[in-house]
Amino acid sequence: MFKLQEANTSVRTELSAGLTTFLTMVYIVIVNPVVLSSAGVPFEQVFTATIISAVIGTLWMALAANYPVAIAPGMGLNAYFAVICSQEGITYTTAFSAVFIAGLIFLILSLTSFREKLIDAIPDSLKNAITTGIGLFIAFIGLRNANIIVDDPTNLVKLGDLTEPGTFLTIVGLAITLLLMALRINAALFLGMIATAIIALCTGQLSFKEGFFSFPSLPEGLIVFNPITALNDVITHGLYAVVFSFLLVTIFDTTGTMVGVAQKAGLMKDGKMPRLRQALLSDSFGTTFGAMFGTSPTTAFVESSSGVAAGGRTGLTTLTVGILFIVAAFFSPLVGAVSGIAAITSPALIIVGSLMMESVAKIEWKELDEAFPAFLVILSMPLTSSIATGIALGFISYPLIKLVKGKGKNVHPLVYIFALLFFIQLMFFSH
Repeated sequence: MFKLQEANTSVRTELSAGLTTFLTMVYIVIVNPVVLSSAGVPFEQVFTATIISAVIGTLWMALAANYPVAIAPGMGLNAYFAVICSQEGITYTTAFSAVFIAGLIFLILSLTSFREKLIDAIPDSLKNAITTGIGLFIAFIGLRNANIIVDDPTNLVKLGDLTEPGTFLTIVGLAITLLLMALRINAALFLGMIATAIIALCTGQLSFKEGFFSFPSLPEGLIVFNPITALNDVITHGLYAVVFSFLLVTIFDTTGTMVGVAQKAGLMKDGKMPRLRQALLSDSFGTTFGAMFGTSPTTAFVESSSGVAAGGRTGLTTLTVGILFIVAAFFSPLVGAVSGIAAITSPALIIVGSLMMESVAKIEWKELDEAFPAFLVILSMPLTSSIATGIALGFISYPLIKLVKGKGKNVHPLVYIFALLFFIQLMFFSH
């Protein structure tokens, strides 16, 4: 079913890769409820809804598309949701109506050839820049989570205190993982996390004071399920810009991440992704069903790159992730304890980020019209903490420079259309 021999992988490798991906992204089941509960949504509701949306999107990716890319509610989009709920007269139920409508539109677009044509229209220089930018972004996340890099009022960021226990543990975990990789040991990333977790447990940094087990719950049941009622909420409160923002950011966040991860895994053929439409439906289903139960839009997770780096090449990797999310629903105290230790997952993020930098060599740096848009993508993703913003600046600058150089006819019409939409979104909408 997963064509393991064709992908030059094995069941053991895929299972290990799935576990690696899960451990690097499982923090979302803790962080997402924290963010959305600030908007008034019950913590237990969001926790369970987060897992439901992740399971639906990830299992679709595994069984229908056969790709090692996991789906879950995206960071940034959840913060935007909380901002919407802070506006006068906007309850979280109304905001979920906007997410639900955006998900339905997203689903319709994914059933057409639109999103496929969009990915085909992305220039190679931007595709490679997206991969590189994502690499820098997730490495930066790893460094920040571990406090190796900290905020600085003068220089924005600076080197943190390396003697702080959590930071020092991250460095130790990083060294162990790099040693395992240098020795070409399979599942080095996962084994490095296990070793770091054992050290954390022995040094008292990891504990399980809240126990291990609890039953999942949905205290409010389905929050939104009627498209007509949801559309009426959007019209009544004038949430058109909100729907547009969710839609635009989700499309490009997922598309950019999917291209980057697929390229890193060597799954692109002649610059294109096979079974693309099936893959693009995964986050559409995740967003739609997630809104019904009570969570913000889903997206393809950049942390999937850690599983790819561990050898994941097929949907068996994401099937493993989906099953582990189901299991996690019954072990929220345990998951919370492990995912709360940044030193366990940060080394994997840092190493995967470094591995994704190889795509930078494929960019035509001697051609300004190819190089500068790529530079903007790479630079802005980690500095703005937004994959979508990096893609937006690349899309806007690419056709402009091509026009100035008299190469406007070489640019796909869709690039012009989205350059305009991105300009409008950056100038007038929240992002």
